[in-house]
Amino acid sequence: MNRITAEDLKARITTYINTTNNLDIKEATEEDVFYALANIVNEQVRPLWYKTNERYKSKQARQVYYLSMEFLIGRLIESNLLNCGMLEVANQALQELGFRAEDVYAVEQDAALGNGGLGRLAACFLDSLASLSYPGHGYGIRYRYGLFEQRIINGNQVELPDYWLKKPYPWEVRKEEEACVVQFQGEVWMHQKSDGSLEFNYEHTDKVIAVPYDIPVIGYANETVNTLRLWSAEPVSVEPDNSNDQEEFYHHLDFEHSIEQLSGFLYPDDSSYEGKELRLKQQYFLVSASVQNMLKQFKKNHRLSLKHLPEKIVIQINDTHPSLSIPELMRILMDEENLGWDEAWEITTRVFAYTNHTTLSEALETWPTAMMRKLLPRIYMIIDEINERFCQGIWFDHEEKRDKIPELAIIADEQVHMTRLAIVASFSVNGVASIHTEILKKKEMKDFHGLFPERFNNKTNGITHRRWLMQVNPKLSSLIHDMIGNQWIKRPKQLISLLRFQHDRDVLEQFAKVKNENKIALANFIHQQMGITVDDQSIFDVQIKRLHEYKRQLLNVFHIIYLYNELKENPNLDMTPRTFIFGAKAAPSYHLAKEVIKLINTVASIVNYDKEIQGKLKVIFLENYNVSLAEKIIPAADISEQISTASKEASGTGNMKFMMNGALTMGTMDGANVEIHDLVGEENMFIFGLRAEEVLDYYQHSGYHARDIYNQDDRVRRILDQLNNGEFGTHDIEFKDIYYNILFHNDPYFVLKDFEPYIESHEYAESVYRDKLKWQQMSLINIAHSGKFSSDRTIKEYVNDIWKIKPV
Repeated sequence: MNRITAEDLKARITTYINTTNNLDIKEATEEDVFYALANIVNEQVRPLWYKTNERYKSKQARQVYYLSMEFLIGRLIESNLLNCGMLEVANQALQELGFRAEDVYAVEQDAALGNGGLGRLAACFLDSLASLSYPGHGYGIRYRYGLFEQRIINGNQVELPDYWLKKPYPWEVRKEEEACVVQFQGEVWMHQKSDGSLEFNYEHTDKVIAVPYDIPVIGYANETVNTLRLWSAEPVSVEPDNSNDQEEFYHHLDFEHSIEQLSGFLYPDDSSYEGKELRLKQQYFLVSASVQNMLKQFKKNHRLSLKHLPEKIVIQINDTHPSLSIPELMRILMDEENLGWDEAWEITTRVFAYTNHTTLSEALETWPTAMMRKLLPRIYMIIDEINERFCQGIWFDHEEKRDKIPELAIIADEQVHMTRLAIVASFSVNGVASIHTEILKKKEMKDFHGLFPERFNNKTNGITHRRWLMQVNPKLSSLIHDMIGNQWIKRPKQLISLLRFQHDRDVLEQFAKVKNENKIALANFIHQQMGITVDDQSIFDVQIKRLHEYKRQLLNVFHIIYLYNELKENPNLDMTPRTFIFGAKAAPSYHLAKEVIKLINTVASIVNYDKEIQGKLKVIFLENYNVSLAEKIIPAADISEQISTASKEASGTGNMKFMMNGALTMGTMDGANVEIHDLVGEENMFIFGLRAEEVLDYYQHSGYHARDIYNQDDRVRRILDQLNNGEFGTHDIEFKDIYYNILFHNDPYFVLKDFEPYIESHEYAESVYRDKLKWQQMSLINIAHSGKFSSDRTIKEYVNDIWKIKPV
């Protein structure tokens, strides 16, 4: 990649604005400069993008395709500049041209293509694949609107459309010539040919054009540029089959209108039948277009029969959402390529690998058989046949498991179980943290593990350290460079070399200085956004993640109410000032989660303006949490709240991002917290609460009674009574749903059970924070061990154990 100087970049930006916008640079806006800079990056990248694809073709490389409903890529301008080796130069050039770099970069809208950790993981994986020169690409949907834009009005979450494409998106390239057709509904007719084989014909189907938009995925300091291909749904320009048939005509009009919804919203509300059907259509739209495209590329690049497909491609299913790709590949191989069932199944089961991301029952996706039969008749036929053959195999080959067939069957109780389909048809099934994988093998998927023990493996999640350390925390990165050189950029485990400075006071003070500068920057941002002044010398205690009961933002806010109650009784209490920072979106139909957001904001409205507590507590809820906001918050955090109910969080990646930036984990022994604990030791984090085996035992055998804790613990009773009697809120029924969920639904996520150990862990954390040297040592130890959680390590494990691809 051509090196470019600040002078060169200034000249090119100025020339672009002169010629394209007919403006002098002094008249240009941040938006003008952003598009000029993006154009310059594209000029650098696009020749390499073409060469990368040609290299893969000429080398006949085996490639991995990552199928995901989410790719939470955020803004790409800084990441692209970093990976091109231009970020520092760009920062300097922009400053010399009279612009603040952060204002120019902020012109780019966050690409709203994901919800949380699942989508961010997919984005980190693509970054690592390209940076390690592996041939790997992503397939997703080009949602016109993301999840939603969150606004907090009177403490309530209000959802607005997140139209991130309202301005031209400079990174995408429309590839209309590679569009394909996806079909829904209609009838399927089966005919027996003269040779005895079966032929399937489709009639009266609803057709959609899937048009690809390609985004370059730029490797760090190499010449690899992979592809994220996003599909947009567009109508087929044809008249209905019989315009004289009024019913057919109106069906056609309704379908034309519905097409735009296919790539309209990420995760439409599925509380209604129509919403659920739209989700199913979205999933099939993604996988049908993607699998068609993969096979087209295979035929174009390899002069081989389709029986060699598993030698050249592997498809990784990111959670169950893309599981319909399995019967879709079977459909194409049999109906369009004329292969028999056995040959098609042999190919399919050697192509697919499946990543499970959850133990939550509501996330183990199912679809009503009637819905799938109507919407995807041929796909349902294939799934039905897969199920029949699978169940017969159990009956004849595993007599001891015959009574388990209803719990293993892909189709059972009028539902199609997508997790079961993914396990049955994949050659690899992986969890995303050691404890998660063990729970899958020993509990949630125990019977499947008994059938296919060789398929199950663990791949602990990771994050791209290039973005989550180098890009978001340049001062810390620069300090690390001064201490240990730059080998850690290519080999992040080299961060372990920082351990030799854990007793060096001067070095520790330099790390503390960087943290304090980041805290000042965040405090200024909070004041600018909310008008609230926070103490940058206070403990910045941060919980930023999707709002869900199992993630237990409620436990956090109960602790805040407890501290507030203590300060009201004794305003002179010797307590280190705390700033509690939240960022979270709740699903629009998730009433209880939205109530927790309302509670956090209600507590904030009381605590932040109570002069009696002398500024010792502040509560900040930053609205519209997204990647760009996380990039501002994480470098400034002192405490990282990872407090999910043990056994519920598959892995987490926020815990890794905070650790890499020197925050200390306040957490349960859940997800990747366990592996952080194994590395840094209990003395360098704050572990509390029930263990996974205790939680699972309570679920299985009961024995937990929330009301007993309510009756015995005055602190708990006071907090719940405050919710019930309207002390927090404008009327006495505002938070009764939370109150009743805890006491009358027996506190399903053990908030009260873990309350006392959580309080004690926070008290210990405060005592450690007062010992500045000890805190800085613990922080440094966490940074030093964080290299293990680079997604580069995760990708290498996928490559070696599952994908078997080679760098090109």
